[in-house]
Amino acid sequence: MSQWDGKSKGTVLGYRIFVFLIQKAGVKAAYVVLYFVASYYFLFLKKSNRAIFYYFKERLNFSYIKSKKMVFKSYYTFGQTIIDKISISAGMRNKFTYEFDGVEILKKLLAEKKGGVLISAHVGNFEIAEHFFGEIDLDFQINLVTTDLEHSAIKNYLESVSQKPTIKFIIIKDDLTHIFEINAALANNELVCFTGDRYFEGVKFLSAEILGKEANFPAGPFLIASRLKVPVVFVYVMKEPNLHYHLYAREATVKHRDEKGLLQEYVKSVESILKKYPLQWFNYFDFWNDLKF
Repeated sequence: MSQWDGKSKGTVLGYRIFVFLIQKAGVKAAYVVLYFVASYYFLFLKKSNRAIFYYFKERLNFSYIKSKKMVFKSYYTFGQTIIDKISISAGMRNKFTYEFDGVEILKKLLAEKKGGVLISAHVGNFEIAEHFFGEIDLDFQINLVTTDLEHSAIKNYLESVSQKPTIKFIIIKDDLTHIFEINAALANNELVCFTGDRYFEGVKFLSAEILGKEANFPAGPFLIASRLKVPVVFVYVMKEPNLHYHLYAREATVKHRDEKGLLQEYVKSVESILKKYPLQWFNYFDFWNDLKF
């Protein structure tokens, strides 16, 4: 199925080791150990290997050898973003540099006092976006709409070693009460953020072609964003060399109740990011529903 099970890989012990390294020896030392972890994933995670290999070989049209190399580099890059997130959250923001592309759009959102919808994807490292907003002195309250399926032990441990986040979480519920929370946040001139590229079995979806083949996307972000009559912005935070991050913000053209049109624009936006950062597609499952496991 081209769906995600909502759970991340890894153990609390693994995270403890990396946190210890970051605190005692620095971010670069943790990157060195990461080679061994990425090698383990490359050798033993057969399903995610096949899924990400398919992305490189069939969707980006890389050669067989290059695609194999990119699978390893993908795991390594993903691990780096996790290390960076932990480091920044633990108070090491000054170790990183930041670059802004589209900051005027975010400032406009703040000035209009209507709130706004951000739609991102599982590319780059969006979870450090709050630190970008602090860097450019934008007093936004961000509400991240998410499921509550992450491994609770890992989640609790990371919260214990990190500074208290300013991001609030709106948990998707079967009774749809999260819709009221979203409306309340927008009424308070806050930002509501969705990721638009993972859906779960039983959830309404929309289909669109991405990277040359049709795939399914969760309908919720696009249905909600196309009906709220507030600005909609696509936002990505992408990792670059030398502990540098680049934030991209692009305002979407939204027609009322045209969720399919918004999805099409979103897909083009994600494709443009992936052309620049092909390694930072972090959907390690059968996204296009084209594999036989």
